[in-house]
Amino acid sequence: MSLLTARGLSVGAKTRNGEFPVITDLNFSLEPGKVLGLVGESGAGKSMIGRTIAQLLPTGFSVTGGSLEFSGSDLVRMAPGQRRDLLGREITFVPQEPMSALNPVLTIGQQMREHLAHIGGTSAGWREKALEAFGSVRLPHGAELLNKYPHQLSGGMCQRVLIAMAFASRPRLVIADEPTTALDVTIQARIVKLIGDMQKRDGTSVIFITHDLRLASQICDDILVLYAGRPAEYGPARQLFTVPAHPYTRCLQLANPSMSGERRGLFTLPERMPGLRAIKDLEGCRFAPRCPRAIDECRAAEPPLLEVGSRHMAACIRSSTTASIMPPPLAPRPSVKTGTPLIEVSDLTKSFVTHWSLFRKPAEFTAVKDVRLTLGENEFVGIVGESGSGKSTLARLVVGLERPTAGRIAIAGRDVTSNRRDDRAFRRNHVQMVFQDPQSALNPRRRVAAIVTQAIEAVKGSADGPERLERARALLAEMGLPPEVALRYPSQLSGGQKQRVNIARALCAVPKILVADEIVSGLDVSVQAQLLDLLIRLRNERGFSMLFISHDLSVVRYLCDRVVVMNRGEIVESGPTEEVFAAPRHPYTRTLLASVPPDDAKAEWSPELGEQASLVEA
Repeated sequence: MSLLTARGLSVGAKTRNGEFPVITDLNFSLEPGKVLGLVGESGAGKSMIGRTIAQLLPTGFSVTGGSLEFSGSDLVRMAPGQRRDLLGREITFVPQEPMSALNPVLTIGQQMREHLAHIGGTSAGWREKALEAFGSVRLPHGAELLNKYPHQLSGGMCQRVLIAMAFASRPRLVIADEPTTALDVTIQARIVKLIGDMQKRDGTSVIFITHDLRLASQICDDILVLYAGRPAEYGPARQLFTVPAHPYTRCLQLANPSMSGERRGLFTLPERMPGLRAIKDLEGCRFAPRCPRAIDECRAAEPPLLEVGSRHMAACIRSSTTASIMPPPLAPRPSVKTGTPLIEVSDLTKSFVTHWSLFRKPAEFTAVKDVRLTLGENEFVGIVGESGSGKSTLARLVVGLERPTAGRIAIAGRDVTSNRRDDRAFRRNHVQMVFQDPQSALNPRRRVAAIVTQAIEAVKGSADGPERLERARALLAEMGLPPEVALRYPSQLSGGQKQRVNIARALCAVPKILVADEIVSGLDVSVQAQLLDLLIRLRNERGFSMLFISHDLSVVRYLCDRVVVMNRGEIVESGPTEEVFAAPRHPYTRTLLASVPPDDAKAEWSPELGEQASLVEA
């Protein structure tokens, strides 16, 4: 008997302009102890399914049809009080953003105590139960954690706290909504293993929502691929990813950079997924406007979900042509110019004071230690390592947002270590930074045109409004954005569009060097592929160099000529990307590479979860 079964489930949204479909005619079943993966781009409906089960639908959204049976009882028609009793006990939810899910003004202990009281625990033994839950997810120093606030923990530790809460009641169903997005590969591997271990211990079923196809192929029993609120493909995970039957699944796979074999080009889907209003007016297959195999018949009627193999179904009338979709040829890389490096870092060290007192010697933490690094003309260098390894601190030192404790920084042959006024002006003309989170990096009160041409404001006698608007539109056209975007506000753009605006702003000053800090972290693979190919095209056209910070090793392999591996503030290995990834010499590099799920869905994944990685996070 299935634990959770959806039959014709539909969800709609009511607005002033009418009612719009969000999820349409969804069918799936989840057996006890199994893992169902939900994959697709942002807006496909993955999180909406999880929120429907967990009774967390936003205001204006409601179930408009079908049933959702949990252990024989329909959650849709269940009395609200009865349903609330299930949530937190038999059905639990692990949200995507742990830092925003935990209350910032309450200690971890206070929040754990409230949760244990909700699931029926007694106030007398809450501390012992909390420590037992922390121990089950291998959180070190559990007694100390009880007195800490969320901001005093790393993202990985906060995620473990939420997992400990989710499994504390030994639930029958856990909904994990992107629980590893934007985390380091080692932390991701550890969290996935924790969920797997606790699932096996308690026989818990898991709905695992993710856009990481490699990860889904390794940990899920079944996969449901969603597109614009409808199922595109459904079946056993390894079979589905080995022989995808729907063009959308195949395109998502080809949009993901590979970690093995020859480097290949990335398939970039045109446009983006239709929004709620567009879905209502679409006829035929919803993927047809972006599908490389679409014909007129595809636009005539919505295709049904048809069986294409054992327990394998696809909503495509041309599933037999899916395997013929191939990636484009790999874009050529320009040769790196020899001569004076654009960036030359020598014996660079940065220490921070972590504790200061009149009666004790100040305590220091060294974030970057004796780093030596060069960046040549037309060269892309990737910097990888776990959180806390010093990657972002090194980037801030290069850009001039931090001053080094010791060492030397030279830009285009000029020593800018002292960061005098003329040094800062010289650095601005040569180096620009693209920040990780465009949401916080873009001023929400300014239009895109003003944001993109912000560098012009620092120049005396700068261009007036019409000239700046034309300059902004030219930059946006380079980014592949339509001219009307120039007059919009950041809130009116998608995540991928915001990141393109972020890059356009950095390129307005025509820099020789870009410093990019996790700029594709957390994006859909389709949007990520577009941005990566955009960077390669701009490199060929403009001839700039880049320091590219990322925890996604497949992206670094695709984009970068050379890679630098950092651990605890030091460079432990560096060299040509292909050589380092093919034959790593340092144990830490081998640990990072082993933590990445393999490209082959049938290959066994056994990440190295050694003590070293635990110490880094702790």
